[in-house]
Amino acid sequence: MVKPAALAACAALLVLSSPARLQGSTAPAKPPYEPELARSLGADENGMKSYVLVILKTGPNRMPEGEKRKAMFAGHFANIQRLADEGKLALAGPFEDNPNGWRGLFVFAVSDIGEAQRLTATDPVIANGEMVAEFHPWYGSAAVMMIPEIHKRIAMPTK
Repeated sequence: MVKPAALAACAALLVLSSPARLQGSTAPAKPPYEPELARSLGADENGMKSYVLVILKTGPNRMPEGEKRKAMFAGHFANIQRLADEGKLALAGPFEDNPNGWRGLFVFAVSDIGEAQRLTATDPVIANGEMVAEFHPWYGSAAVMMIPEIHKRIAMPTK
């Protein structure tokens, strides 16, 4: 569990970095607490919830360029969409090139690492050894759960 001092530090950082504070104006009034929204997102009394953060790294079996690789990644993206549609995957995305072999991340809306491992195992890049996964418990804002829906509204339709 996160210590109150850590929560206070996070809250102070949010206040100090708010747009109103950075522009030198008085802070806007705090929006009213929405208990129904908090409940629907699984928020605790601090507006937070437990997740599992998954770091995807380069695996031992790089698949060569070609149709099989394209199909594997098509399956990877379809699996990401399926898990997001099921409400299990709150966030996913790639890392830019880096020397540590980090390829991407998942933030699963589950608190059990075993469940996150089972969900990750459904991904073709994991099943084929293109990537391997590293699992970490993470405590973050329950608002992360709103990312998939907001993303649908800001991504341009594909042709």
